[in-house]
Amino acid sequence: MSTLTYRADRTGLVLVDPYNDFLSEGGRLWPRVREVAESVGLHENLRALLAAVRQAGVQVFVAPHRSWRPGDFDGWRRMSRAHRVVRDGRFYEYGTFGGGWHPEFGPRPGDIVCTEHWGISGFAATDLDQQLRQHGIEDVILAGMTAPGCVESTGRYGMELGYAITLVKDATAAFTKEHLHAAVELNGPLYAEAVVPASDVVAALAAS
Repeated sequence: MSTLTYRADRTGLVLVDPYNDFLSEGGRLWPRVREVAESVGLHENLRALLAAVRQAGVQVFVAPHRSWRPGDFDGWRRMSRAHRVVRDGRFYEYGTFGGGWHPEFGPRPGDIVCTEHWGISGFAATDLDQQLRQHGIEDVILAGMTAPGCVESTGRYGMELGYAITLVKDATAAFTKEHLHAAVELNGPLYAEAVVPASDVVAALAAS
């Protein structure tokens, strides 16, 4: 898209994994993403993006990772590396601080919390596609954690399903700057119609 335009009734924000583990002091994964997150102004950009989205009347969809629970992977015949990482790290553990929503970025009344994804795509084996379609969504604004993991996988899957993806490149982060650069600058244009900073999306929403 050369010029960003959004119709509120056809646009949805998909926010991936806004857990304390990723976004809060004391989260298990925050120390690994902190340097990159702070370098791009992640919290400030998420804050501005969510405010603009809500002001514009754009529906928010939360695409959460499975919250780890004891026994989740018992008896599984084949686990991917992504599954093993969650199992061994007990990430987003249900009922704990890390498995809770970040107080600023978690869902609010009226937001739609989709069913949990077990791998790295917010669409795979969840109701995200159904929820978007039932709400008439065609344009997806994509943000959350992490850029080369669940965000990229969700964006690629969404493109295949026919959604126009806007990747908000400074409303996501990664474990290293190299990972973020590859996910946003190199891979983002393969599936996203626009790869832009939060300020561009905020301005477009205000003008729409």
